[in-house]
Amino acid sequence: MTTVLASTPPETPPVATGPATDALPSGRGDPKRRRPRRRTTWLRWLSPVLLILIWQVAGATGVLPERILPAPQLIAESALELIASGELADALAVSSVRVVQGFVLGAVAGLVLGVVVGTSRIADALVDPPLQMLRALPHLGLIPLFILWFGIGETPKVLLIALGVVFPIYLNTASGLRQVDPRLQDMATVFGFSRRQRLTEVILPSIAPQVLVGVRQSLAIAWLTLIVAEQLNATNGIGYLIMNARDYFRIDVIIVGLVVYALLGILTDAVVRVAEARALRHYR
Repeated sequence: MTTVLASTPPETPPVATGPATDALPSGRGDPKRRRPRRRTTWLRWLSPVLLILIWQVAGATGVLPERILPAPQLIAESALELIASGELADALAVSSVRVVQGFVLGAVAGLVLGVVVGTSRIADALVDPPLQMLRALPHLGLIPLFILWFGIGETPKVLLIALGVVFPIYLNTASGLRQVDPRLQDMATVFGFSRRQRLTEVILPSIAPQVLVGVRQSLAIAWLTLIVAEQLNATNGIGYLIMNARDYFRIDVIIVGLVVYALLGILTDAVVRVAEARALRHYR
């Protein structure tokens, strides 16, 4: 027995003999592998800049008529005029208030419905089917009914945004609650967690990623809905600015309004992404 142990020594764990960077995954810490990524990053910025330059040259030489699409320089001058006169700031404030009101209303409704349906099988059976039927309808197709029910003031605009916001948050909240790992629930029971501890230590970390995805989807829908809603007899806001520019054939102002919509969408999405990253880091 002693002879066998001596002839077959126990295996020793492998010891790293090379530099520390050898243990890193491929692509990390290797300058040669990072160079192509930097080149790709510059190319991603280069193509939009080239496109704008071509657009400017085509507009300045008359290849692209101003009545079809003004040159970027003219659009930038129009944007500066709107900023200097205060028209853009006023319109931006009105549109932002509409989005915030509609988003808060829809988010609260979506969260409440998601919690009710995600935590109760009876509520799931009773509440979910009519909500799914309503979700199947394009909410922008309900504009004629909203005008008949609520008139042409602020109410139909805000409610239309809220209707677009509610479903992504509802679906992600309910789905997240259904997918909470039952083993974590059992572990919380074994350790005698209180309701608050169960909520903060088990449920919220489990559903936070999905709920935040729903928030991002809802924000995108909110801005999209605002574009349509503000064209319904609006007397202020970015949509009114665009419709007024259409009457005077000011394509440059229309493009300025569309760019503002796009920037607002990107900005709000970036804010939610930062909040999402911080929340997930906190729970980890």
